Amino acid sequence: MSDVPTKTLPSGDELPQIGYGTWNIGGETVQEGVRAALDAGYGHVDTAEGYKNEAEIGEALADYDREDVFLTSKVLAKNLNYDSVIESCRDSLERLGTDYLDLYLIHWPNPAISLRETLDAMATLHDEGLVRNVGVSNFSAYQLSCAHHISDVPIAVNQIEFHPWLQRPDLVEYCRETETVVEAAAPLARTEVFEDEAVQTLADEYDRHPAQIVLKWATERDIVVLPKSSSPDHVESNLDLFDWSMADEDLETLDARDRDEPVYDHPARDWSSDVYGINQ
Repeated sequence: MSDVPTKTLPSGDELPQIGYGTWNIGGETVQEGVRAALDAGYGHVDTAEGYKNEAEIGEALADYDREDVFLTSKVLAKNLNYDSVIESCRDSLERLGTDYLDLYLIHWPNPAISLRETLDAMATLHDEGLVRNVGVSNFSAYQLSCAHHISDVPIAVNQIEFHPWLQRPDLVEYCRETETVVEAAAPLARTEVFEDEAVQTLADEYDRHPAQIVLKWATERDIVVLPKSSSPDHVESNLDLFDWSMADEDLETLDARDRDEPVYDHPARDWSSDVYGINQ
């Protein structure tokens, strides 16, 4: 791996502080993105069965040393009963062309399925060596505290929406108290935060792309970031975070931009969507 800083997980594994996010990218585009990321020095790729791009990512990963890549996938909320978790993981491994995942996440909480049942399946996958670390995604502090209480395997990560417009201080603080690494999904608010006046001003002052300003701020706040881009140039520039610094007052300027405004993790859910599979 490159000189990217890492976070130590309960297992002792090292999680690179930046990963290549692959939501909503497929085909040759995601393959080019993965190759650009790994060639640039990323050591961390994030996908999910729901992204429907694992097979393409697997083809790209075949050209690299598996031990040099921290690979994450996620199980859909509709597949959280015991047998479905096992089946989903095995299917993801087959599509990705690997024998194990470094991290496997519950993609969304699903109140219609027992969390204990889901985590029992995760423990089985861990015991069988198919999954090295277990985590969750889009969990509230309440849901995460329950997961910690009942899981036989440490909950290593909570991947949540996090960016200057949605900073979730109470949730982030709970994650820190429980030594749960916070990963930022949509760390750039799906590029919407580029329009923020403070971000634009700091980008001009530092002669940096707005993405670099936002990602630098998040990593300085001890967050693992998962920016996605279909542009190889942007993939490479997003990695350029660790050999320059931002002044404390400029970081604090972005701290003050919190609007409690999500781009995807809204309080209510469309339970009829394919993500959940909860039918009347």
